Amino acid sequence: MPTALPALWARPVWLLWLPPAFWAGNLVLGRALGPVFPPVSLAVGRWVVALAVLAPFVWRNALRERDLLVRHWLLVAACGAFGIAGYNALGYLALQTVPAASVAFLNSTLPLMVPLAAVVLGVERITWKALLGIAISFLGVAWIVARGNMASFAALRFDGGELLVLLAVANYAVYSVLLRRKPAAISPLVFLAATMAAGLVVLMPFWAVELARGARIPSDPASVGAVLYIGVFASLFAFILWNRCVATLGATVTGVSFHLVALFTALLAFLVLGEPVRAFHVAGIALILLGFFVTTLQPAAPARPCGPNADHGHG
Repeated sequence: MPTALPALWARPVWLLWLPPAFWAGNLVLGRALGPVFPPVSLAVGRWVVALAVLAPFVWRNALRERDLLVRHWLLVAACGAFGIAGYNALGYLALQTVPAASVAFLNSTLPLMVPLAAVVLGVERITWKALLGIAISFLGVAWIVARGNMASFAALRFDGGELLVLLAVANYAVYSVLLRRKPAAISPLVFLAATMAAGLVVLMPFWAVELARGARIPSDPASVGAVLYIGVFASLFAFILWNRCVATLGATVTGVSFHLVALFTALLAFLVLGEPVRAFHVAGIALILLGFFVTTLQPAAPARPCGPNADHGHG
């Protein structure tokens, strides 16, 4: 039907599946590239690719809206620093040392951090349905990480690497909430391009330090292909869809879909790496999906932002 796609875009509950799928691919590739690709260089590479693909489509609108971007430069800079630079660079750095189980567990704290950030920043209220869905999904993730034995959490070790993951997730939670402050007059893709550029500016000093310490960027076809995938799908497409979902469904509802990253990562591990799917995977995935549907099934309109300058969406 011709109206199906516009309707889906206007109320994109089912679009929530796509960013986690793209990010699961990024997680698998990030782990694979960890030993050979410097973390800040990988973060810079993904956003250079994403911005290069996006720029030809937005530069005319960006010129028309430059006064608005300058007027709201602090919001653009904050979104770039938290969502583009902080989350990705810290995440890639942590992937070099943090055990996979700890990464999965700590990344899945995002749906818990988003409502907290939303309340602290005065952007959104938390509903009982969202809290219930968060709790159910988080239990499913914990069950998978614990391999069906919650006593195994006693063996998890929290050191500098784990703290980096927590800090990265906190950065993305703040970014998800700040998106609600975007003025409706700024086009969504222009705003995204501006935040990408701001994030790259934030990354530049750290990249210079990394290169000065002798880091080398691999140029083999597999590494280049991985960066292109991460830049186009896990960066550009995923962020466009994520931003739209935040604008229409709210930060809390969108945030709970991040649990699906664990589901898709498990599926990719099975399909690509041949890792077996066991009973605790099935039980955990069932809980993740249940929590996801509790939160997103026929969602009510997102709560009105509390601040007088808060944005109601990307238009």
